[in-house]
Amino acid sequence: MKIVVIGGTGLIGSKTVERLRKKDQEVIAASPNSGVNTITGEGLAEALSGAQVVIDLANSPSFEDKPVLEFFETSGRNLLAAGKNAGVKHHIALSVVGAERLPDSGYLRAKMAQEKLIRDSGIPYTIVHSTQFFEFLGGIAQSATVGNTIILPSAFFQPIASDDVADIMTDVALSAPINGVIEIGGPEPVRMSDLVAQFLKATGDPRNVVGDPRAKYFSTELEDRSLVPGANPRIGATSFEHWFNYASPC
Repeated sequence: MKIVVIGGTGLIGSKTVERLRKKDQEVIAASPNSGVNTITGEGLAEALSGAQVVIDLANSPSFEDKPVLEFFETSGRNLLAAGKNAGVKHHIALSVVGAERLPDSGYLRAKMAQEKLIRDSGIPYTIVHSTQFFEFLGGIAQSATVGNTIILPSAFFQPIASDDVADIMTDVALSAPINGVIEIGGPEPVRMSDLVAQFLKATGDPRNVVGDPRAKYFSTELEDRSLVPGANPRIGATSFEHWFNYASPC
């Protein structure tokens, strides 16, 4: 089976490509560097020719409201049009747990616009809503740093290891489309400020973390359930401790 992974050289994409190839699938790791550009349309028709499955893991280079919306709408329209022309049988996209609950975030509004395009395309689909990745903890800390202090939401989130995300994306790619959403998350919910503080302590980072229920994440305030999966999510096996000790780049 031919599977095209858009964003196939990124964090999740490269891991998903590796897993699918080990399962003897014909996989194209598509990215602008390989001559496939979902914004300009360059190389899309050629890459998708004969493909049964497309996995969209592309992400916007900017998280500002206008550019991120333009990215996901333009990329989504081009990719879905090329997929329809190629006769793709399963379109898969990775999105964010809680996106539909946080309309004040420009990034998450853009993800919802992407999801609407998929639902309206007529192509059988599966949308995977994931929680944040352990690999993003350092970036979350950096984005909220002022001087030596980090002010973060004290709301719960339920981060997952990228390896577990790639395992699930691989399984979804080899399964029938559900024409709906699958939620995935890590083993347990934890307060964002607490886990970032634990991460920094483990890496010897002296910055001080302050939990604030009014602090914003992607330009929006969070409630305790905003970023936590609902009923019956698929749960990754990797705990923070196991990830930090065996998979973390730190």
